[in-house]
Amino acid sequence: MESGSIPLTDASGGLDLQSTLESGQTFLWRREDGRAYEETAAHGGSAWYYTVAEGEVVRARQRDGRLEWEATTDAEPLLEERLRLDDDLPEIFEGTDDSLVADAREAYPGMRIVNDPFFPCLVSFICSAQMRVERIHAMGTALAREFGETVGFDGETYHAFPTPERLAEATEAELRELGLGYRAPYVQRSAELAAAGEVSPAAVREMEYEDARDALQAFVGVGDKVADCVLLFSLGFLEAVPLDTWIQTAIEDHYPDCERGSYAETSRAIRRAFGGEYAGYAQTYVFHYLRNRE
Repeated sequence: MESGSIPLTDASGGLDLQSTLESGQTFLWRREDGRAYEETAAHGGSAWYYTVAEGEVVRARQRDGRLEWEATTDAEPLLEERLRLDDDLPEIFEGTDDSLVADAREAYPGMRIVNDPFFPCLVSFICSAQMRVERIHAMGTALAREFGETVGFDGETYHAFPTPERLAEATEAELRELGLGYRAPYVQRSAELAAAGEVSPAAVREMEYEDARDALQAFVGVGDKVADCVLLFSLGFLEAVPLDTWIQTAIEDHYPDCERGSYAETSRAIRRAFGGEYAGYAQTYVFHYLRNRE
């Protein structure tokens, strides 16, 4: 076992690990005490979280101004990448005078956008249709338990998210038994497409934003919103603003001039309102802030 810690003074703007991992942008981390999403109003807690990444188990918690970790490998580079610790939060929000975004940042300082691997992120958001974040998280846990590779660590068994090849072999009935419902054939067919390399994440990264959003819709069960989620939380398109229920509510209540009658035009307008290049950061803060006020 290896262990270490990262001083959060090295991360410009700090880190709020709980909000980052429990804000509905990633479903690849598990909270060891089993209480993820229970304390939605709290943030910055010291609970342990774990994930299986690239065949390695990584556990992390935030305590005393440091990000402590234990893992089967040197986890510092992986944590820096997956939690985007190099993002300069003050610079990203510099000049932002939007009151709703300011309130959200005050409520959850240090929340960061994640950088998840492509296929697990894709499947997670295919599963997200008409689902609360707790249920999406449960689906991901079930898929890993049933179809993922196992990794031993400190006397415990951990489950990786399944590969495209393994999930492509699952039957629709098996996936429905895990609670995926009508999403089951979407997941199975998209796994087949991913395994066949029909859409290359590397190629998508090189596209212009709206072209990239269109390209991801080659996967089954992926529309504009799911594509935007994958672009934002996996492929580094920090301008992406998924127009989910909470952002539509924000548009109705705070940015009515941004409603243009179509996803494409409304997306362009709200991206401008949220600052353009880093609009996805503003979206993530507003989503988490509004969801926790319900």
